Formats: sequence, structure tokens, C-alpha cells
Amino acid sequence: MSFCGMTEFEPEDALSNELLVGWLKTRGVTIDEIALLVLDAQKPYLPDITLAECREAILRVLDKREVQNTIVTGLALDALAEKGLLPEPLGTLLRRDDGLYGVDEMVAISIANIYGSIGVTNFGYLDKVKPGVIERINGCKENSCNTFLDDIVAAIAAAAAARIAHNAVCPPQTPQKPA
Repeated sequence: MSFCGMTEFEPEDALSNELLVGWLKTRGVTIDEIALLVLDAQKPYLPDITLAECREAILRVLDKREVQNTIVTGLALDALAEKGLLPEPLGTLLRRDDGLYGVDEMVAISIANIYGSIGVTNFGYLDKVKPGVIERINGCKENSCNTFLDDIVAAIAAAAAARIAHNAVCPPQTPQKPA
């Protein structure tokens, strides 16, 4: 089975940002939409932050293998649920975006947590308020199922905002050359 044009993958190969960005786009989400969430989250604390800095933080989040694996898993489950290819009762739970099915949030928290507890609190806020693109893609409508996607998008934004916050408080150190 092909997913977003990929039919074969060697586990030792890293997923590229280009591939992940393409997969998100096929599910109706752009990096700029996620960057707007990050910008809104960080603007009160860093008034001079730019959309470009937010995009860069997102791409650094997407560089992490555990994030890549989570995105691939969640998007594949959403796509399989849309096509009715998951066993029951899982297929119905995902197509309904059942309120008591919390696996989608737990999977997303693994992304949000890569920069610590601030990412998890950011995720909780975004998941509750559902601003911007998160509201647009929330749940399942008509023939689409975004049970995992909305939480993954919130988690990517939460992790990117946490990364920015960490770097603002403790900027990365430039290695010093020996004297």
C-alpha cells in the first residue's frame, strides 16, 4: 500500500522534512499554518519574533526521529480509518473521533514533550482552545478523518514554541575554540 507516494522505506533512512511537510500538506495542513500557532503562542513573551523563526523551529522539531515516527503513525491511522481499512471497533472509534479515545492525545504528547513540560502545557492549551488550523481540521467530517492530525499539529506547534522558549532563556552556546 502506498501512502503519500511512498511505497518502500528502509528503516535506517531518515524521513526528510520535505516528505513530512508533503504528508501534512496532503492532509490539508501547511507549515505556515502551524507557524502562525507558534507565533501567537510566543508573541506575548518575545514581541520581536518572526514567522520565519517559527517556521525554523517547526523544521527542527520535524528533524527528530521520534517526531517523524509519530507523524507517520498518526497520519497512516487517519488515512486507513477514512478508507474503512481498520478492524472494528478501532475504525469506528477513529471515524467518530470518540471523546473517550485518548490515544491520539497520548501519541501527540510524545511530540510535545521533546522540549519538556512547557511543551506539554502548550499542547494542553492548544488542544483545549483549538485555534486556527486545529479547529479547521478537528475530528472527522464527511469523508475525512483527522483524529490524529489535529493533535499532531497542536503538538508540533507546542514543541516548536517550547523550543523557542528554551532558546530564548538559554540560547545555544557556540563552541569555543581552544586558545
